[in-house]
Amino acid sequence: MDFDTLVHQPTRLQLFAYLYRHGESSFSEIVDELDMTEGNLASHMNKLEDADCVAVEKQFVDGSPQTTYRLTDHGREKFEEHVGQLEALIESLEE
Repeated sequence: MDFDTLVHQPTRLQLFAYLYRHGESSFSEIVDELDMTEGNLASHMNKLEDADCVAVEKQFVDGSPQTTYRLTDHGREKFEEHVGQLEALIESLEE
């Protein structure tokens, strides 16, 4: 079974799952909720954005910059495919 390393990498898998569950989330929410450093989050989000898995919106809120992320349709599909592969693996172990 070949896992997609973009999704399967532990930190990115956590990001996919978080955004899948929560929809749109701000940079600071993700840093706090997943206990990540800002640099680590930025690095992983750049990879996901380059792969067309997350959409990024930058705006100013009360004079401060705010970046929000959400999974694209492509990102949702990749995550769902990965979950399906994990479920198939579990089922194969039960046989």
